[in-house]
Order: sequence, then C-alpha cells, then structure tokens
Amino acid sequence: MTHRTTRHSRGADLRGPWLVSLAMWLNCMQFVDEKGISVRELERRARTPTNLSGMQRWGYIAVEPDPADKRPKPPRSAWLVRAKRGGMKARAVWGPLSAEMEQRWRDRFGSGEVDELRRSLGAIACQIELELPDCLPILGYGLRAKSSRFERCEPGARANNSAVSLPLCTLLSRVLLAFTMDFERDSPLSLAICANVLRVLDKNGGRVQDLPAVAGISKEGVSMALGFSGKKGLVAVATDAAHRSRRVNLTQKGLIAKSAYERFVGRIEARWVERFGAQAVRELRAALEPITGDGTSEGSPLFRGLEPYPDGWRASVRKPTTLPHYPLILHRGGYPDGS
Repeated sequence: MTHRTTRHSRGADLRGPWLVSLAMWLNCMQFVDEKGISVRELERRARTPTNLSGMQRWGYIAVEPDPADKRPKPPRSAWLVRAKRGGMKARAVWGPLSAEMEQRWRDRFGSGEVDELRRSLGAIACQIELELPDCLPILGYGLRAKSSRFERCEPGARANNSAVSLPLCTLLSRVLLAFTMDFERDSPLSLAICANVLRVLDKNGGRVQDLPAVAGISKEGVSMALGFSGKKGLVAVATDAAHRSRRVNLTQKGLIAKSAYERFVGRIEARWVERFGAQAVRELRAALEPITGDGTSEGSPLFRGLEPYPDGWRASVRKPTTLPHYPLILHRGGYPDGS
C-alpha cells in the first residue's frame, strides 16, 4: 500500500497516507467510507474512541460539519467522518488482512493449534458481559484502558462475543481487555505500567536507555510510564555523570507496588477460575503457551512472524529481543509496542 513514514515512502505517490497500525483499522477505518459517518455513530460502532485528529493529520479521513445539519454550531459529535482517497485505498488493502493473518498463523503454528486457540478464547469471550471493542483501546492517562463507555450485553446477545466470524485478533483483544479491566478495578496502577516497566525494575535500578529493549516497548512508551510512575513516587531517576546516562530504580513505594501487581494478577486468575470455570481457564493457557513461549526472540515461536519487510520502517530500527508483557496501544498510530 502506498504510504509515508518518517524515513521513507512506499509507492510512486509520495503523498500517500502515514503508515498506521491494525488498531486504526479496527477502531476507525472499518466503519468509515466516502459517504461518511457521524463522530457519535463511529464511536458507538467501534465501542471505543479513536484518534480522529491523528487519522486526519495522517491523511485517512476528513472530519467536518455535516452539510445536511442546518444548526449554526452543531456539536462535534454530530460532525461527519469521511474517508479520503488514502482512506479508501487503505480500506481496500486492510479489509482482507484479518483472514490473511489467520492463515499465516495456521501455516506457522498448525491449523489444529489455531482452532484450539479460537475455541478456548471463545469459551471465555462468550461469557464476558460487556460489549467490548474489536481491539484493545488506545490507553489513556496513566496508560489505563478506557472502559467507562462499555455497555452491558443483552443476555441473548452474549454468544455473539465468540462468533466464528470474529477475527482471531479480536478474540485475543477482548479476552485480554476483560482481564485488564478486572486488574485496573483493583489496582491504582495500570496493567500496562506494571507488566512492562515495574516488572523489569528493582531497587538496584538500571539505565533508562536500556528499558525499551528489556521491556519490549518504545522509548516513548517508557518515557510515558516513567513520567507517571515518577509523579506517584514509584521510581527515582538520576543522572549518572560518570557514565553520561540516566539511571532509574524502584523506590520503596515502587517495590510495594510491584509486589501488589504480582498479587493482583494471581488473584484475578483465581477469580477467573471461579467465573469462567477451571477447565476453560486451563485450556486457554494450554492453547496460548506453545505459541507465546517465554516472549523472547530465542524462546517464543511468535518471533517467526516478526521478520520485517526489507522496505518497511521496522527494517531500519533495532530488532526486538523480547515482546511486551502487555501491548502498549498509544495514540502514536496504535502499534502494540507503543511506537
């Protein structure tokens, strides 16, 4: 697809849209065409806010007052979101990709394994009582999942959460989001901060510049997490003049928070056994573990799918050595490592 990034363009048209992620398809462009949709209706269908200003700036959509609305100053929620030329090209390319990705997973991991993963995810998803989006939401302040807008399913519609037509990425996202919401009801800190940053720190600390590689997220994601954690007194960042670097360590309050994170995760897993059934939880873990491995480049089969295309932007940056323990969906295009 014709697109632009900071470092290069692909295709003859150098005015192509900025390259964005799967999240921007699932929370925006799958619902937007050249006829347009109101901001309010887009958010209702997506079940989560999208980055409208970004998608405008990146060349996918136009957001304007509806010409049919004769009010002098219609509220922004009534404005019309319409796909531009780049957005229509993106819809044509992105639409078939969910099926293509799942077939690649079947080729990579085995059809039986993917069938079992879909079945075990569906067994949990069909019991979730909320109308969740097709992807993880863009994280808000404190890198928390925005969950206040999710409505309860009608009892008869709950089975739709595990419909065979749902993409595998949607099943994965809804189950992880349900776990996230349980965690963040108990915890004053987000799962994204705890699982990615607090997890890899201790009282002895380490260099800030090493955290992106260790945690598996972008330096911008690390900066956001450290900024929030610093305000809460969980981490201390100091300049190491001798080595011309900055070092970060957990404070005593941060050590307590890290321990609480580990307890909360165990508590929620036990709660899920009671809520969804021991067999359903056990089968989901059994289906996930062979695919995820330990999350490192040496120990995770997922890394077989992370080889970038030679002309893609990821080919020009440092290859990851580990995956995030929690996908960091930021406003910066929605990449799961926060890029």
